[in-house]
Amino acid sequence: MKFGIIVFPGANCDRDVAYVTRDILGQPTRMVWHEDSDISDLDLVVVPGGFSYGDYLRCGAIARFSPAMQATVEHANQGKPVLGICNGFQILTEVGLLPGALMRNRDMRFICDRVPLKVERTSLLWTANYSQGQIITLPIAHGEGCYYADEATLAELEANNQVVFRYCGPDGAVDARHNLNGSLGNIAGICNRQGNVLGLMPHPERAADAVLGGVDGLPLFESLVQALVAA
Repeated sequence: MKFGIIVFPGANCDRDVAYVTRDILGQPTRMVWHEDSDISDLDLVVVPGGFSYGDYLRCGAIARFSPAMQATVEHANQGKPVLGICNGFQILTEVGLLPGALMRNRDMRFICDRVPLKVERTSLLWTANYSQGQIITLPIAHGEGCYYADEATLAELEANNQVVFRYCGPDGAVDARHNLNGSLGNIAGICNRQGNVLGLMPHPERAADAVLGGVDGLPLFESLVQALVAA
C-alpha cells in the first residue's frame, strides 16, 4: 500500500509520520505538497500535525482550501482512508469530513504531555490491533484541542459509535479530572459514519518507536496496513 502525507507550510509532524510508515513499517510513502492535486496513486492520506499556514485566522481555516485537501475530500468520498492527527484533525473538521470543531483548551494554555486514552471502538481498520476498552498512552501537544459540538451532534456521535478514543485516567476512569483540554465527552478522536476517516488530537506517530518511550501508537498504523493489504 502507498501512504501520502500532506506537507503544508508550517507543518512539523509530516516527517514523524513518514518515519513510521516508511522506515518502521516499510511502506511506500509520498510527501504531498499542499499545492498538489493529484493523489490518485495513494491508498491512504495522512493530514499531519503542526501549524498549517501559521494557524492564521483559525486552525485549519486556510489549509482546507488547498488543492491537496480538496483532492483529499474526493479521496475520502470514494471510501478511501484519511487520517488527521492534531492540526490534521482540526483541518478535517474545517473541511467538513468530520463533525464538530477544535477550540482553545479549557485553561487557555498550550499542553504538552503524555496522556492515557481509552480505546472505545475496535471494529475499524484503524483499531483492529487494540482491544476494546484498552488503555493506551499517547503524547499530546496542542493549544486548540478542546473538542466541541452541539448536543445533537454529540448524541449522534455516541449513537453511531463514532467516538474512537477518549481521554481517561490510568485506571480507565472517564471524568473531568483526566480531561486536560476540556473536550466535551472527553473526546480525543472520532471517525465519520463510514469509518474511513479518523481524526484525533493525540500523536500516535510519536509513540511508535521504543526509543521515544512508548509504542502504543504503532498498532494504529499496523492495523491499517494489515487491513488494506488484506483487502
